[in-house]
Amino acid sequence: MQIQVNTDHNIDGHERMSQFVSTTIADSLKRFESKLTRVEVHFHDENGHAKPGNDDKRCVIEARPKGLKPITVKDDAGSVDGALGGALQKMERALERAFGKLDAR
Repeated sequence: MQIQVNTDHNIDGHERMSQFVSTTIADSLKRFESKLTRVEVHFHDENGHAKPGNDDKRCVIEARPKGLKPITVKDDAGSVDGALGGALQKMERALERAFGKLDAR
């Protein structure tokens, strides 16, 4: 499973952050690893640096399961870590539903 991390110009996407996000994604989605080809993570600061606020950090995760359409989730939070955690929880549930439907066939 390939993991790609992207940030907008308002979020510092240095190597250490990318490594942390990649490791967190790999650990959280490990049970789906053989069924996924790629996971893309996008971070956005909706207000930019000039206007800090609550829930202005957005994390969008797109997983690409083998043989299925991509699954996309998003979460907004006050921090990048919070948005990542929320989006990961949503992605786990979405993948469980998608693969559960396949197994039920």
